[in-house]
Amino acid sequence: MNKVFHSFSEAISDIQDGQTIIVGGFGLCGIPEKSIEALHNRGTKNLTIVSNNCGTDHSGLGQLLVTKQIKKMIASYVGENKIFEQQFLNGELEVELCPQGTLAERIRAGGAGIPGFYTATGVGTPIAEGKETKEFNDKTFLLEEAIVGDFALVKAWKADTLGNLVYRKTARNFNPLAAMAGKITIVEVEEIVEAGELSADEIHTPGIFVQRILLGTDYEKRIERLTVAEA
Repeated sequence: MNKVFHSFSEAISDIQDGQTIIVGGFGLCGIPEKSIEALHNRGTKNLTIVSNNCGTDHSGLGQLLVTKQIKKMIASYVGENKIFEQQFLNGELEVELCPQGTLAERIRAGGAGIPGFYTATGVGTPIAEGKETKEFNDKTFLLEEAIVGDFALVKAWKADTLGNLVYRKTARNFNPLAAMAGKITIVEVEEIVEAGELSADEIHTPGIFVQRILLGTDYEKRIERLTVAEA
């Protein structure tokens, strides 16, 4: 099976309206920006996006908000995006806020084939509304359901032609979890090497989880919020 694609538009061409997409990244770090751009250009609508956040106004997943392609956002932080705020207040965007650790575990569980798990996080808060609870050792826990995406969009640093992935430093973030939890996982990387060139000890995500690989170029290291000391 040839996993290497040469066109981002081709790689995302079977993403359909209304599907659920898990997207790696943290803020603008380690985001699959070329795949997001291709999805933006294709105009796919009514998407449920699962990601740590929704980018900024015009960067990352924020591009999909500008064109109102996102119907529902499942995230743990949304504070850097004014378009997100406006669409939510106008009733144009459904939002499910999820504690960051819980979100990470929901995605991990989806990739591991675990349908749900109990956690103490959120007990006694609005997060717990409508959720099943259970007592363990005289302590209350919430049942949280796993998340599996129709597709996962992932950014890695390096891949071999079999889809084995290596991430670079903090750009790893949610990407390994997202890669496991997509029924079809699309990965963009900065370098593709031949099978066998990666040491088994340096591989973070095994190729069994990856269906499509693309080589991206001209990545920009964006800063979400620049803070400098006063002179």
